Amino acid sequence: MGKGGGCVPSKKKVPHVAASRTAPIQRDDTSADDTTEIAQASSSEVVAAATGMARLRIFIVFYSMYGHVEGLARRLKKGVDGVEGVEGVLYRVPETLSTEILQQMRAPPKDDGIPVITAEELAAADGVLFGFPTRYGSMAAQMKAFFDSTGQLWKEQKLAGKPAGFFVSTGTQGGGQETTAWTAITQLAHHGMLFVPIGYTFGPGMFKMESIRGGSPYGAGVYAGDGTREPSETELALAEHQGKYMALVVKRLNR
Repeated sequence: MGKGGGCVPSKKKVPHVAASRTAPIQRDDTSADDTTEIAQASSSEVVAAATGMARLRIFIVFYSMYGHVEGLARRLKKGVDGVEGVEGVLYRVPETLSTEILQQMRAPPKDDGIPVITAEELAAADGVLFGFPTRYGSMAAQMKAFFDSTGQLWKEQKLAGKPAGFFVSTGTQGGGQETTAWTAITQLAHHGMLFVPIGYTFGPGMFKMESIRGGSPYGAGVYAGDGTREPSETELALAEHQGKYMALVVKRLNR
């Protein structure tokens, strides 16, 4: 049927593509190593403050039921963070299904370390990357519900001129790697946002035929199969490339 992220829940293992989740760290003391890490992490902010330049922020806003889209989101953030002066911020959209239904669908628990975004918060982004699984060739209902909640932003055109892109997950090779992103462009058009596809900027990786690979000129993508397939390194590398590419575009637009 073309649904992404395991439209037919598998009784096999739960995918661990998002297993690199980082739980909040709580400490009562600060060691010398911690002080060094804090100093290194804040050095770029000090430089930005000294030069009068604020760090640009790209919001990576996604919905992920089985972890495949979240896995791409984390690699996108790595790509964004690799560009000086730009940082990626992970957000998930509100869930519309009850806990009971999610349990019946064998969906793993969500990472509490990634906050749920509100529509109003989108206005603070310098650019946005939206990620979602497919449902019959278009975005999942959870992401559509979030877009439907942005009416006030649309009315005031607060997102107009902001660059945006997409990354997706589908269950099969013909399940919507292109149409899922293509049909989502209407959301950007009504907000006056600028769609930023990656084209073929990934280079030779876009032409590899030796193995199954998600992704398209519209953006990064992963094939989830029945929900247990892990993303290939090529799929993850494409996601990282998209994050870096978007960061460079946002920097260029904000010069």
